Amino acid sequence: MASRCDVRANRSQANVWKKEDLLFSLEAKTCHKAHEYFQNMTYNQMWTDAMAELSHLLTEEIPAEPLHPERDRVVFFQRVAMLYVRYLQIFRQLETAYDLIVHPQKRRAVRLVLDAVMGRVLELKNEMVEKEFSEYHYMDDVIFDLKLTPADLEIPIPHFFLNERSEEVQERKTMLADILKMVDISESSEILLSNAMKPEEATKIIQVAERARQGRLRAKLNERSIQWNKMYRAKELGTEVTEMAATCIQKMWRGYIQRKRTKIAQEEEMIFLGMTMDPKYLAPSPAEVTADAAVVATRLKRDAHEDLFQKSAVTITKELREMEGRDMSETKKEQIRQWFFECRNRTGVFPDYPDEEDGGSGLIFVEKDPQQLMEEITAKEAEDAKSKPKEKEDKKAKGKKNKKNDEKKEEEAGLTMLPSAFLSDLEVEQKTFRDFWQTRNESANFNQRHDVELLKEEMRKGLEAEIRVKVDEEMRQELAEWKLSIDNDKGSKTKANAKKKKGSKSGKKKKKEKDLTADRTLESLCKELVEQGLLKQANNVRMQDYLGDYNYLGTTLRQNDIEPMPSLPDVRQVLTLHAVLTLGSQAVHEKAPLIKAILLAGPVGVGKKMLVHAVCQETGANLFDLSPLNTAGKYPGKSGLAMMLHMVFKVARLLQPSVIWIEDTEKMFYKKVPKEEKELDPKRLKKDLPKCLKLIKGEDRVLIIGTTKDPLSADIKPLCKMYSKIILIPRPDYGSRYILWKQLIRHHGGEATEALDLSSLAKVSDGYTPGHMVKVIQSVITKRRVLQQDKRPITAHEFVAPLAKFDPVFQEEEEALKNWYGKTPLGKKRIKAATGKEDEAPAKGKNAKKKGKK
Repeated sequence: MASRCDVRANRSQANVWKKEDLLFSLEAKTCHKAHEYFQNMTYNQMWTDAMAELSHLLTEEIPAEPLHPERDRVVFFQRVAMLYVRYLQIFRQLETAYDLIVHPQKRRAVRLVLDAVMGRVLELKNEMVEKEFSEYHYMDDVIFDLKLTPADLEIPIPHFFLNERSEEVQERKTMLADILKMVDISESSEILLSNAMKPEEATKIIQVAERARQGRLRAKLNERSIQWNKMYRAKELGTEVTEMAATCIQKMWRGYIQRKRTKIAQEEEMIFLGMTMDPKYLAPSPAEVTADAAVVATRLKRDAHEDLFQKSAVTITKELREMEGRDMSETKKEQIRQWFFECRNRTGVFPDYPDEEDGGSGLIFVEKDPQQLMEEITAKEAEDAKSKPKEKEDKKAKGKKNKKNDEKKEEEAGLTMLPSAFLSDLEVEQKTFRDFWQTRNESANFNQRHDVELLKEEMRKGLEAEIRVKVDEEMRQELAEWKLSIDNDKGSKTKANAKKKKGSKSGKKKKKEKDLTADRTLESLCKELVEQGLLKQANNVRMQDYLGDYNYLGTTLRQNDIEPMPSLPDVRQVLTLHAVLTLGSQAVHEKAPLIKAILLAGPVGVGKKMLVHAVCQETGANLFDLSPLNTAGKYPGKSGLAMMLHMVFKVARLLQPSVIWIEDTEKMFYKKVPKEEKELDPKRLKKDLPKCLKLIKGEDRVLIIGTTKDPLSADIKPLCKMYSKIILIPRPDYGSRYILWKQLIRHHGGEATEALDLSSLAKVSDGYTPGHMVKVIQSVITKRRVLQQDKRPITAHEFVAPLAKFDPVFQEEEEALKNWYGKTPLGKKRIKAATGKEDEAPAKGKNAKKKGKK
């Protein structure tokens, strides 16, 4: 009986445990679901807040009454800078929302707004450049008014630049790696065959090295044995001497313990006062770890929902094609036939069918806005005006000229914003969000999956466009048959008109570029370019690795008519805007101000090459190297040069985005070629490369980046004609040097303790570039030195001697670069604006009256 009772008790206990496990699992599931719900709600709210701020900005940018031109340049710049910073905050919010919202259709809506906001940020940056005549702008007062930090001015790089092309980028990397391996294997085998060593010679070299090593070890052992013998031969110490030794040891030990306690007390006091960080906060907290894990889980869920959305889109299109395809085509045909007969009843002649380039039958049934109708009416009035007598036209032309002159005078009287290509898109997306997404109830859609009905509407539009093309082909043939059978007499006129139209269109077409490699595949072209060293793999560096400190005195210096040198973060921001954002997004590149070539000018070691590789890594772009030293001796002759450029630009367009890098680009524009470089022919690309540059269009995400360390040796006119954007990179200032020493030492395995005086090291290294610092750190912080850090911390004086071996960038060299930049188009405008202010200053107040009296 006892055993049966025990069994029943165990069973009841097991049931209790099962119930507790079930309750625990249910609680865990509910907690997980609640976490997902609040997470989705957070990112949706972030999207809503960004759109609310965007609506406020649009009301400011597109007011009911147009703004008057601003005469004060400082006030105008403040207005544009304020808009720029506010758009930048919206950009950051939308980028986070697009990255972490899991609803596929919402993400598409956010993406459209995100592209438009990126384009508007670029337009405002271009506006500041045009009005202030400088690539670098300082907004200390703006971020102070908005209660922001310098970190808020950083340009966020969207994650989708690489996430949405991860497979494609990985395939290209593996292809390049495979080709490079094949090239390395073939080269190494040739070297081994040519430089083969006999086994007897190899054994002799090994024996000599081993005997020398053994001799050095014997010498060290002999020295140690001699020292030990001297120590043992010493006389025995007395009691007094031992007491003195004991007290000496006690003094040293107690001093050591007290100094350690004092140091701990000082550290605790500094932590209490908030002057230093508590070591426990240096490591990531459990909350940060869970937050990072939640972000990773959200991205996985986002990808799963996207895959499900793509699969359902395919199945829904098949269903719609089977169920509604025939009805769509029949209704379109009936509508078009009705249009044929209505036009014939009105005009007596069948109409001409719209061309496919113009939109086909989509133009017939398009719904027009009042603004479009007004534009059509004005176009008709203009056509009617052409038919009036010439005298009236001359009078009108004179009137228009006078009006234009008046408008020019008004524009000269004040500053106005340039026309925008993205504000209309922002208005449309803001309206769709307000009308559809903001008022949408999604309480039933807990998992944030796609809406099937909304997807059907989208797929139905695509299917209608697909069916419309087929219907247009059939109805064109049917219209031709109707014209032949009914309007037989008038057919010659219509044919003649059609021929005229075709002739006019064909006359406008430009000659196409000849394809010199039409019979070759893309893989063969890539293989040849890799073998020749023209297509390379970018180094694994990012924009955030380009370290530096913010320039806190830029606005103050400019107010005192002193042009400050830009800081390294300023350089990073400018290149992120003009290179990364435009290469990363096709929609932004097509509408934003087109920049085909960028020049990075600066002394040796400031990070020009690193920035080029970082642009390629952030956008997943291919790197082509057309440097004069790299192309020397390759593809000789005019035909070879044409073939090389054709191959590079063809592959760059097919595998866009692409970056074409020209290192030491000043060699292409030498005033006088040095004797030692005449054989290399560095100026062979001077004529043909600008011609290829003209062929780059808005839809081609191809960017040429040139780097130069000695722009003074180049002819400045052709150099500035080729590079529309010139970015001057200076040597780092004190704040940047402090951050660079600290971060680079940690990166190479060192520890920045109190023994390392970083402030003095940053002061001593004035004039040295980040390249010099990296070389010095690599020579000092070796593997052996890293292991000795616990007993002997790293100090600043260890870096001084290796640093002295390098020549710094002197003040004269930096001034020469500044003077050269003053001769560029933008630099000339900046100097003219500065001198104009100086000339106008004395002409105010009493001095102006005195001059007038004289």
